[in-house]
Amino acid sequence: MRLIASIFLSLLLGHPAWSAEKKTETVILITIDGMRWQEVFRGVDNAFFDQEAFIAYKKHHADFKQDFWHADAMARRAALMPFFWNTVAREGQLYGNRDKGSVGEISNTFHFSYPGYSEILTGIADDKRITSNDKILNPNRTILEWLNDMPENNGKVAAFGSWDVFPYIINEDRAGVPVNAGFEAYEGEEQEVAFLNRLQKQVPSPWDTVRLDAFTVGFARAALASQKMKFVYIALGETDDFAHEGFYDQYIRAARRSDKAIAELWQWLQADPRYAGKTTLLITTDHGRGSDSLEAWKHHGRFPYTREDGTLAVSEFKGDGQIWMAALGPDTPAQGEVSGGPTVRLNQIAATAARLLGYRFEDSHEELEAGEAIAPMVGKQ
Repeated sequence: MRLIASIFLSLLLGHPAWSAEKKTETVILITIDGMRWQEVFRGVDNAFFDQEAFIAYKKHHADFKQDFWHADAMARRAALMPFFWNTVAREGQLYGNRDKGSVGEISNTFHFSYPGYSEILTGIADDKRITSNDKILNPNRTILEWLNDMPENNGKVAAFGSWDVFPYIINEDRAGVPVNAGFEAYEGEEQEVAFLNRLQKQVPSPWDTVRLDAFTVGFARAALASQKMKFVYIALGETDDFAHEGFYDQYIRAARRSDKAIAELWQWLQADPRYAGKTTLLITTDHGRGSDSLEAWKHHGRFPYTREDGTLAVSEFKGDGQIWMAALGPDTPAQGEVSGGPTVRLNQIAATAARLLGYRFEDSHEELEAGEAIAPMVGKQ
């Protein structure tokens, strides 16, 4: 009777419920920009590992090799991402290991960041309107906006991104969702927030549109600590930017820092009674990288260009549409590293997050339809 009443009330409010049995009360979505599935499941890639051109700090290369190189791929991946392999692989689910027949794909045709993040957050690959990384306001509604429109979630949804385009991807003003991104200071009275704001001004970033991920994670934790949140999005960026510069060692170290930051966040959540046993992490990437040559690894994306003979062509980097996903939380059965199964896609993330919170996601596009929730992640077979 209570379940029927819950479904009826949700339908009355216009947000169909999925299940009253869910334990998840908070979802934290984390993306690691341009992180290849090969490193997640195999560890460091020997094709790049010892190439002098891909090493930023040559004097420390011996330390780098000692930290990350092992002859066995299982040991390499555990050294790179210990939280993934000591915790997520035991207590959650990991998708995208093509060596075991698990396939993850993007749905958009462009294979770069704005279309990828829009696909993740809206559930739609809008190839007609989302075609570049330009700072244009997303016409589609993200899951953040959709959740925040519900009275019970209003003010309990936020986003934190290292890249300064996220306010446009989420359409911050229309959505009514706070988006702290780029080099923005975070408004908060906590002593730690004030310290991070000062430090962000003092510590130079290697890039003019992407801040260091430590600030993004720090501000997100401050928001989670200030009140019990319903949905928080954390978008990390260092991996992709170091890769574009061709520094494999720094790409790897950035991935390792991401894993550590997620581990520390998870540990903190499990120590807080507001979140412990009631929080699910969803982790993925916005695109892959070129994987068929040393040069292609730096790049991704499909861009039109004109050949020397005047004909039109589209640049392509083999493998840059391949992605991975991870889920960890009280409603996600511990299946570990998934073998085989159906292809999972970025356009399923929004619906999966909504389902974990007890809703069915409703997209806002007139012609396209958002992907369906990934059933095993939400405890459905």
